[in-house]
Amino acid sequence: MSATEVMLIEKIRQLAPWQRTEVEDFIDFLNARDAQRLTRAVARASEPSFAAVWDKEEDAAYDKL
Repeated sequence: MSATEVMLIEKIRQLAPWQRTEVEDFIDFLNARDAQRLTRAVARASEPSFAAVWDKEEDAAYDKL
């Protein structure tokens, strides 16, 4: 365990139980935000690969719906 991890654990131990809950919620938020960023980045990266499939002239009628 790194020195930073030990320091964080000690700080968390000093918190009141309700504050620990808030810390846990914040950590969950950070993890969810990072997962969403990764999902968006993967989607953007894949757009050029799918462009040939998505931009077919015979499908242009569906684009107008």
